[in-house]
Amino acid sequence: MVESLATISEGRYTYINDTNKGPPDAIDIHHIIISRSSALGYIFYIFILLSATFCFLLLPQDLSMAILFSFSLAVCLVKSWQGKQVEKESVTILPAFGVQLETTYRSGRTVRCFVPISKILKPVLNECVTPVTCYWSLSLIIREEELLLVFKELHPPITMLVPIWKALCAAILIEEFSDVH
Repeated sequence: MVESLATISEGRYTYINDTNKGPPDAIDIHHIIISRSSALGYIFYIFILLSATFCFLLLPQDLSMAILFSFSLAVCLVKSWQGKQVEKESVTILPAFGVQLETTYRSGRTVRCFVPISKILKPVLNECVTPVTCYWSLSLIIREEELLLVFKELHPPITMLVPIWKALCAAILIEEFSDVH
């Protein structure tokens, strides 16, 4: 089995294309990985320090109770903040079966969604415009007249979305031609 890797880094995003070529079809895996920001970590630790100071001021009579309360609050905040951070989002293309969308969080939790290839009408690139920003997104048009976002949490640049879009188009095209014959 031959394995090839392609990598693109832009800003805080890294794109990795992992293609396993082997019989009967190629399994094509695309990862978008977000780099950790050290500045956010420092801001969060400053917030913990401020909350501990607030607890000391709130409970001045009992120092041990204030310390216990501030560390409990800090642990709860760290867990909730870390659990919502996305580490990577992946698209696994299985040409004969379908597409698996996967979101991995920093807490270790993974959310997966499988879409059969027969339900996908077409992959599309959308330009999303908000009052604050503009970004590109990759979506799948599903047979039930539904639009499914491929990357629900991250907004990678268009240079990383185009290779995934091309791979999805190729997989859908192969399925359409196999239905005709």
